[in-house]
Amino acid sequence: MDMFPTTKITNTETGGQRGTRKRDWAWAVSTMLGTGHLQPGAGTWGSAVTVGLWYGVAHGLPQTWQIPLAIAWAALAIAIGIPAATREARRSGVEDPPHVVIDEMAGQMLTLIASPVQWKTLLAGFILFRCFDIVKPAPLRRLERLPGGIGIMMDDLGAGVYGLVVLQLLTHVFSVLR
Repeated sequence: MDMFPTTKITNTETGGQRGTRKRDWAWAVSTMLGTGHLQPGAGTWGSAVTVGLWYGVAHGLPQTWQIPLAIAWAALAIAIGIPAATREARRSGVEDPPHVVIDEMAGQMLTLIASPVQWKTLLAGFILFRCFDIVKPAPLRRLERLPGGIGIMMDDLGAGVYGLVVLQLLTHVFSVLR
């Protein structure tokens, strides 16, 4: 049995082209094992899966391990996500394919760094990241113009940084989410 079977490419994934492609490591990483094909709102699904995974992993960890692990998780998503997103974008023929959601994982994890692992902060972090990612305040939209996986990733990392700053202010400065 083939671990990454061949699949049909739809018009929405390729901008009008049809054909087949072999799913490989780049597809598995860039789509978060197919999460990017969930509809509606593949990016929202990618963020929601990331928050759920983070809760499952971090909830059982000592608090002293949570910040280093969140940083390492974001760094790993960036390091393997950029080449995977580049490869999947080239294969699909779309500059920023909607099914590539590893960028949402990286940005969402940036937002959650140093935040308490409780439902209020996780929900607020999810909402903040998604809002910044969708609205793309300056200069995030310009970051999308960078080539390949870097452009795919950078606007989400910017949204993640904006979300991180606001979530830290709400949690630690204004004590709204404590």
